[in-house]
Amino acid sequence: MSAELGGRTGLQGKLSQWLRGRRPKDTADEGGRETLLLAAAAAGLPLAPAAHPAGFRCSCDRVGCPTPARHPVSFAWQTQSTTDRGQIERWARHQPQANFITATGMVHDVLDVPVEAGREALERLLDAGIEVGPVAVSDDGRLLFFTATRGTPEDEDEWWPCELDCHPETMDEHPGLRWHCRGSYVLVPPAQLPGENQTVHWVRGLEHPLPDPLSLLETLTDACARHAGAEPDHASAAWPLRRH
Repeated sequence: MSAELGGRTGLQGKLSQWLRGRRPKDTADEGGRETLLLAAAAAGLPLAPAAHPAGFRCSCDRVGCPTPARHPVSFAWQTQSTTDRGQIERWARHQPQANFITATGMVHDVLDVPVEAGREALERLLDAGIEVGPVAVSDDGRLLFFTATRGTPEDEDEWWPCELDCHPETMDEHPGLRWHCRGSYVLVPPAQLPGENQTVHWVRGLEHPLPDPLSLLETLTDACARHAGAEPDHASAAWPLRRH
């Protein structure tokens, strides 16, 4: 289920390979697509079918699809998303090329950062002994930190709305940190992207419990600031996220 089988030592070895430019062996080759999808569902991640690459384009019928192979196939994906094993098996077997998305804001959120900043932050977090949950890498240049969802706090001043740089249509406009929470989604590994050998795959597996997103946020935003060539604003723990 995981790209890491030997605890932190195993992860550091794989990170060292990764940082030297040699990608660890793709988990999908070890466990199989359906096995990994069922493992994600068993960990509580609600899944729904998504588009897949058709050559260098998207399998959907939309001309000039802005997010090829990265979007759900149904407009009802939020209500369709499920952890039901039988349903996921049926989808996976009847749609053997389909990617899957996981709906965020129900059980988990995802902090989505540029890969270079994410690499730095991941090493800093591990060196500091901070609990880090599952982490996936997308070969289009993003690192995905899976966390527990914040839910709906009783204090509305603490509520983080779903409109936080998380919609696929606006991703190119907001290259910093994106917080996917209620109303958003990400591709769940294993997923195929347009282009040769472009995938979304686990770097750190689902056996790791989901952490509080706030425990990762400062390190991630600091890393994003450095890689953007800007000084981090410690007055706002959410930089460079936008509040709406």
